[in-house]
Order: sequence, then structure tokens, then C-alpha cells
Amino acid sequence: MILAIETSCDDTCAALVTRDGEIRANVISSQGIHDRYGGVVPEVAARHHLELMNPVLDDALRTAGAGLDDVGLVAVTQGPGLVGALLVGVATAKGIAASRGLPLAPVDHLQGHVAANFLGPEPFEPPFLCLIASGGHTFIARVEEHDGYTVLGTTLDDAAGEAFDKGARLLGLPYPGGPALQRLAEEGDPAAFDFPIAARVAGLDFSFAGLKTALLYKVRDLGEEGAAERRADLAAAYQRAIVEALALRVERALERTGLERLAVGGGVAANGPLRERMAGLGVPLRIPPRELCTDNAAMIASAARYVAPLRDYLALDAYATGERGL
Repeated sequence: MILAIETSCDDTCAALVTRDGEIRANVISSQGIHDRYGGVVPEVAARHHLELMNPVLDDALRTAGAGLDDVGLVAVTQGPGLVGALLVGVATAKGIAASRGLPLAPVDHLQGHVAANFLGPEPFEPPFLCLIASGGHTFIARVEEHDGYTVLGTTLDDAAGEAFDKGARLLGLPYPGGPALQRLAEEGDPAAFDFPIAARVAGLDFSFAGLKTALLYKVRDLGEEGAAERRADLAAAYQRAIVEALALRVERALERTGLERLAVGGGVAANGPLRERMAGLGVPLRIPPRELCTDNAAMIASAARYVAPLRDYLALDAYATGERGL
């Protein structure tokens, strides 16, 4: 089996997955302390990874009914993410691999989100178009192989998940903002306000900064009392604008590439209205279960199946963004 570790942000994750993509265990421990700060504090996240890493690993092994003798490959998220958080996972993975004489597979976090679609029991095989929308990244990619993808369009400013969190904060909602905003939006009218979806942005790139600013100005125009009275409508219209901005680019990409199959991943893929909107595009659709959309280690194990494992990895380092390195 593959033992995978994911610590790119504030979720401490471990999973055991077989070589053919069967998930034996997928443990996710959310720290649940960053709401008091209104966002993830890197140093606090790293310290909690240190506290949670061993219990999470023990839980994963126990859930899988396995021991370290059953592990043939160790996989870990190398980046992108919060460097301090990533280093906890990388150091743990190197320690386990070195002590057991096992190879180690460094995995790109974004490739992991794509590779979540390759897991059983019904893997979604290339080629397909893939939308990844999370708190830190939003892009559309052509996926033709298991070990990579070609980016067709990306965000020019905020990611979709970041737009959800910032919008939620403007409406006085707790962190993480996406789920809270969706719950509030269920009570509102999505047509109550006409927020921009950056339709004039060329090609397949995204932009959410203007949408966030539009919400800020609308809240100011309504005043404290008026904004409070119409908070549900504001949430519903704001959520609709994010969903439509994503759907518009996906529709363009399907038309331009000629691809007829679509996968959606990343934490924003857990959003109910987005799932409904994508299901209405008229193409075969794969959206992993919600626990495989948010950060998890099963997706890292899935990607590791197509990574050349390292035997010499003690100098392996994490990276916050950009190219991976040793």
C-alpha cells in the first residue's frame, strides 16, 4: 500500500491507498482553531501539525487494519502551500521512509486534486477537462495523462475559495467562509443583486477581485442596518456570481478544446450550487465525494502512483509556490 501525508494548510491528513486506487483509510483532522483569527495563521498551523501528525497516522493505520510492514511507498505533499506546515509532513514522510528503507514520492498538491478523480471504485480516466477551484488556486486544465496536465486558464487575482472567504467576512460570517455563506444563501434570492462575473476577461482566465469589491461597495451603500436585513440576499447573489464565473469559463473551455468530459475538484467543488450548475452543462461529469474535494491524503496517494519515487530524498525540501525542487 501507499502511505500518504498531506499538510499543505491547516488539515493534518494521512491515507492508505492500494496501487490500484482503493482507499483503505483517509483520515482528515481539521485544526478548527483558525476561525478566531479570521483565517489560517501559518505558525499556528505548523505547530498543530506537529501535535496531530502521529495520532493521525496511527488512526489511518488502525482504520486500514495495516501496519508499516504493509507499506511499500511513502508519499507526501511537497508544495505548494504554507512552507512551515509542509515541512512537518515532509520531515515525517522522510523519517518513516528512511527508517523502513522505503522509496518516497513527492507530490504536487494541485496534481493531487486532479488525481482525486483517478481513485476507485469508478476512476475517471483521461482525457478530460478539469476545473480546480480551492482557497488558494483556481484554474482550468486539459488532462491527457495521469501524471500531469496543461493549464488553459487561471485566476488573475483571487482564487474562488478566497473570494468565498472574503465575501463571508464582509457579511460577518465565520471562517471558513464558504460553507457558512452557502448556508446563508439558501435563505436569500440569488437575483436580488447583479454582481459582476468578469465576463469581459479574455480567454479562460478568471478574476474575482472586482466581485469582492462590488460586494464591499454594496454593503457600504446599504448601510449597517440595511446590509443586515438583506444579508441572505447578498450572500445568494454573491455566491451565484462566483458559480457563474466558473461555469462561463468551463463552457468556453469545453467549446474551444472539443473535450466532452468534465471533472471538478478542490474545496469549492463541495459547494452545492456549483455542483448543480456543472451537472447542467450536458457533458459526462465527475465530482469526487466532498471528503476528496477538500485537502486530503488519499488524493496525494493517487497522484503518487504516477510519480517516479525517490531513493535519495533526505535533501528533499518543500516549496510554497512555483517549481518543485530538491
